[in-house]
Amino acid sequence: MEYSLKRGFKPDIARIKTALEEEFPSEVREENSHLFTSYGALKSLDAWIEGKKLSVVTEAVPDAGDVEILDTNKRFRNFLEKATGYTAKQRLQMAKKEATKG
Repeated sequence: MEYSLKRGFKPDIARIKTALEEEFPSEVREENSHLFTSYGALKSLDAWIEGKKLSVVTEAVPDAGDVEILDTNKRFRNFLEKATGYTAKQRLQMAKKEATKG
């Protein structure tokens, strides 16, 4: 997924790494301007800046428990809000607008 950044939120990989580290208490590796981590129901998370957007690719753990999934989803939403500046509701509205545009 690609996420737009709110005005005032710089497309800076170090800032994105800080947001990841704050939300996911696991090791965050940086390779070739990509950030990698895994936590809870996320088998892998790969985040990078492309142009002026945040790109994120995730892979889920297929047999994760409900509590683990809820915790991971909450942390992921919090990470996206810190990284992009937009709430989940705002991101949904923007995605709907993009879908009708294309």
